[in-house]
Amino acid sequence: MNILLLFSIIAIIVLLILVFVVSVYNSLVQSREMIYNAKGQIAAQIESRWDALTNLISAAKQYSDYEKEVIENTTRQRTKATRNSSVEELEQDDQQFEKVLGQINVVAENYPDLKASRVYQNTMTNVRDFEDNVRHSRMIYNDTVTKHNRRVQSFPINLLAGILGFSKEEYFAQTDTKNEMPNW
Repeated sequence: MNILLLFSIIAIIVLLILVFVVSVYNSLVQSREMIYNAKGQIAAQIESRWDALTNLISAAKQYSDYEKEVIENTTRQRTKATRNSSVEELEQDDQQFEKVLGQINVVAENYPDLKASRVYQNTMTNVRDFEDNVRHSRMIYNDTVTKHNRRVQSFPINLLAGILGFSKEEYFAQTDTKNEMPNW
């Protein structure tokens, strides 16, 4: 009877450990998927922002063939942001966007009629709105990464996280150019 009791206790302990491991694994999967979701939201806002910029390029086409060509060549180089894009890739896309936006602002300064046009003003408002949405999406992403990283580093989950293939995720860094909303 003692052997049966010992096997029962061992079976219960193994079962509890197994339940704990499965629970930790599932919570880490959920955490990772929340990060992918947050990154997907950033990608969606980035795509919308580029679409608004493309509309602005269309409005600028009539003002200068040279500037139009420079801006269109730059927009062709943009990356396609997805939920699987790395933080570095998304930040490179952001830098590319700022470069193109700067070129459009130069065109607008050279052509006051363009800057005064309703299409230009509405599109710049949309770009500003999408830029704000990207900022908010980044904040949500960083909050999600904080929760995930805290979980991955907390005892006793940290004992299993590495074994199960989970690690800390990368944050979006605050840059000097992103401290303030752009002024157009």
